[in-house]
Amino acid sequence: MAAPSPLPALDDLTPEALIAARPFLKRHAQSGLLLEEVPLNAIADALGTPTWVYSAGTMRKRLAELTAALSGLDAHIHFAVKSNDHLAVLRLMAQGGAGADVVSGGELLRARHAGIAASNIVFSGVGKTADEIRLALSEGIYQLNVESAEELEMISAIASNMGKTADIVLRINPDVDAGTHAKITTGLADNKFGIQYQDAAALYAHAASLPGISPQGLALHIGSQILSMAPFRAAYARAAQLIRTLRASGHSVTRMDCGGGLGILYADEAEASPAAFAGVLRQEFGNMGLTLMTEPGRWLVGNAGLLLSSVILTKADGRFTVLDAAMNDLVRPAMYDAFHAIVPVGPGNNGPLHETDIVGPVCETGDTFARHRPMPSLNSADRVAILEAGAYGAVMSSTYNSRPLAAIAMVDGANWATIRARQSVESLWSGELIPEFLG
Repeated sequence: MAAPSPLPALDDLTPEALIAARPFLKRHAQSGLLLEEVPLNAIADALGTPTWVYSAGTMRKRLAELTAALSGLDAHIHFAVKSNDHLAVLRLMAQGGAGADVVSGGELLRARHAGIAASNIVFSGVGKTADEIRLALSEGIYQLNVESAEELEMISAIASNMGKTADIVLRINPDVDAGTHAKITTGLADNKFGIQYQDAAALYAHAASLPGISPQGLALHIGSQILSMAPFRAAYARAAQLIRTLRASGHSVTRMDCGGGLGILYADEAEASPAAFAGVLRQEFGNMGLTLMTEPGRWLVGNAGLLLSSVILTKADGRFTVLDAAMNDLVRPAMYDAFHAIVPVGPGNNGPLHETDIVGPVCETGDTFARHRPMPSLNSADRVAILEAGAYGAVMSSTYNSRPLAAIAMVDGANWATIRARQSVESLWSGELIPEFLG
């Protein structure tokens, strides 16, 4: 999950400058803010707020751009389902040729239900249960990414009992600093993920001797929201050296899962370049005869989503702007101090700017989306869009404070549709039981 780059000078990030930097947004003089060709006010009028809105066109364009950058490599894209697991998003990814990277049995079944072939699914994650391993083997997925010696033994025992052979890769921990937020770095030696680099060769040899196991290669993932190619280059160079060592010892190594982590625009940072990323892959692995995999999530869908919200009220002479969206909807600012651009939706919100703290109604001080953010004057019922919310947004929502999950819409050109209805309040307790001893 991702956290932001260091915050920019907020004085330079006026709402209109933020909109101008995002080609999928534009402001219409009468209709206000448009996502693709759809007025966001029209969606809010129909569905209420808060409501998530995703741009299908943006997702397709991003997937096509990454696919084109990887042209000429034996490289396959597996969308990181954890970033946005909605069936409509997964179906769009499948239609664009992407597979899935899953980290739970639930995600695996979601991907299958959305139309992604089992043979195009990679199962990552540091704590797969026995039931999840059985599910993966029964479905016949492409590979299991093994995170530890203990997990390797589990998979061997389960596969043998099922009469199956599991294609596995070992996820190594290259001890490379991705230069991102501490809570989303995954490639340092003191992180919980992967097998220590110095132990990987011996474990690979051991894997080759185990029943029910067919070692195919290596995997790594060093973190999220990575904007520089240097960490990727350092990690992949270590992986390439290990592959050469394994091959010199007589082992077959045919696959390299390169993970994800490409960073996006949140404020005014320069996005990670798919072309530059593909260049690193060519430099480190291009002549090694490997099937490569990459597992982007945020880069494909982060910019393609936003959260619509309405102003409940302003207080203290505009010092606080209270929205009907809250941290239970979008937790990233509370969890990571993450920056999200926030812009007015209406056509008339273009007056002088003043600083305001944009907050939600949940009874937590952490329920704050932005501090000292320059905004035009906002009144009750005015609407705003919280941008770059397509990844790790709705998928991390909760019903804290008994707040129902928000509706979700998807736009495609001039068309839009509801892809998740707003949860009813009554459904919040529909599965709960009061025991007889309470009367």
